Amino acid sequence: MNFALQPTGNMSAPLARRNPVAKLAAALLFSLPLLATLDPLTPAIALAVELAVAPLFGVRYSTLAKRAWPVLVASLGLLVTMVLFSANRTGALLLDLGPFDITTGVLTSALGLILRLFAVAVPGVLVFATTDPTDLADALVQNAKAPARFAIGALAAFRLLPLLGAEWQMLTLARRARGIDAGKNPISAVRLFVSTAFALLVGALRRGGRLAVAMDARGFDSGIQRTHARRQFFRAADAALVVGAVALSGAALGVTIALGLFRPII
Repeated sequence: MNFALQPTGNMSAPLARRNPVAKLAAALLFSLPLLATLDPLTPAIALAVELAVAPLFGVRYSTLAKRAWPVLVASLGLLVTMVLFSANRTGALLLDLGPFDITTGVLTSALGLILRLFAVAVPGVLVFATTDPTDLADALVQNAKAPARFAIGALAAFRLLPLLGAEWQMLTLARRARGIDAGKNPISAVRLFVSTAFALLVGALRRGGRLAVAMDARGFDSGIQRTHARRQFFRAADAALVVGAVALSGAALGVTIALGLFRPII
């Protein structure tokens, strides 16, 4: 069975065809200003821009939702955490829960963090849904001048990531076949989860060690100049994508400042 990660977007879309390094740089630069403010407006504008350009990346909204579901789970946990532990209890009281009063200040802070979480995660989803891992490694070496050992090692790790899910399922089935099952006991379920995760970690470390030795045996650590089977070119359109990402991010931040809603994180 092939567990390799492959792009799920339409690779013929205008922005999907751009250089992988350009797409990665655009995603990072677009998300960077979101870390400078606590207001909910800036990430809301950024998220609206990201959803608007998703078709230009050839990514369907259904595909985007499937890939971003872990962010939704994290946002629910973040909401609960903010309701329980937020120090900002200002604003109108909406619900009296004793020491955990829910006020407009609590919800505004939670909304800002949740929107920022989505606004930072969606660009990464768009990039990796439209980028072949091999092309990304080639572009990092050729265009970003990253060390080949690092780029190809990251590619190998990225390719092996889906195997973790298959190994987890195999470990679970093997333990169940030996009669090791938590049943309906939550404490036993936690213990079984921890032990399975530890076994998975040990297996991943062993595979990583074997992979590192195999790469060294093939000369990946040598100082000899490497050649490239597939050339990656950084064109004017790729530079335009990066500049456009910076401009749109600055515009989102500028609108927030102009409306007087900017809340610097420091």
